[in-house]
Amino acid sequence: MIWAGNFVVVKAAIGIVPPVGYSLVRFLLAGLILLAICQWQEGSVKLPRSDILPLFVIGAMGFGVYQILWPTALSTTTAGNSALLVASTPIFTALVAAASGADVLTRRRLLGAVVAFAGVGLVVAAGHGLGAQRIALGDVLTLVAALCWAIYVSFGAPILRRHSPLRTTAWAILFGTIVMLPPGAWQLAGVDWARVPLAPAGLAVLYSGLLAGSIGNVIVLRGVQLLGPTRITNLQFVPPAVAVVLAAIFLGESIQIGQIAGGLVIVAGILIARHERKSHPRAAIA
Repeated sequence: MIWAGNFVVVKAAIGIVPPVGYSLVRFLLAGLILLAICQWQEGSVKLPRSDILPLFVIGAMGFGVYQILWPTALSTTTAGNSALLVASTPIFTALVAAASGADVLTRRRLLGAVVAFAGVGLVVAAGHGLGAQRIALGDVLTLVAALCWAIYVSFGAPILRRHSPLRTTAWAILFGTIVMLPPGAWQLAGVDWARVPLAPAGLAVLYSGLLAGSIGNVIVLRGVQLLGPTRITNLQFVPPAVAVVLAAIFLGESIQIGQIAGGLVIVAGILIARHERKSHPRAAIA
């Protein structure tokens, strides 16, 4: 739900502040807040030397490269196409997690992912259209961003056996900001701050940084720790559908019958993927 709202917030914010510069500010805020909470809750923020490089790599992919690509793509493509392509993440995650040995790819999980992905297609196509003529560089960048997030979730699962979701997320975000720093700082240097409405921009940064960037990511990694990356990312088919509803409420966009039908198909796909929890309880990561 938090990430669904983030589609609306980021789409509005990057019309005021450059996309990578905005991501740099919000994730620097998120990383510092999580690091402070980690120190308070766990009494330490240290990492073993052997985990620094793996965490830097997944942080660079999941937050650095992803947050360079996704908001940049969102500024050059429709919100509908962006939501649909980001929703392809579970398919990438299932393949990457299976290839890395972090999770098991079963037929039922794959079927659930495909069914839910088809539902997302119905939702987005009904609201925004999805013709071949709309395929552009922004769509390609969004698809690559989805792959980066799948790599982060899949390769982050083994690290969660040694560290809490809070510590893992805090350091992954901060390592990702290192990757975002050069392009983000360059974009921010060119902003005419006198023309930026500080109250809306500040609220957007707080929402995207505190809620979506910090709390949302800790919740997701906790879910990965409990149930494995494939099952958790199947639930991430939900944000695009919810984002359509929020856009209708806050942006005045209409909701089509096809969007409702697509939402029902999304639920069906999630139920298919989750059904194996009863028959294959040991498939989750301990």
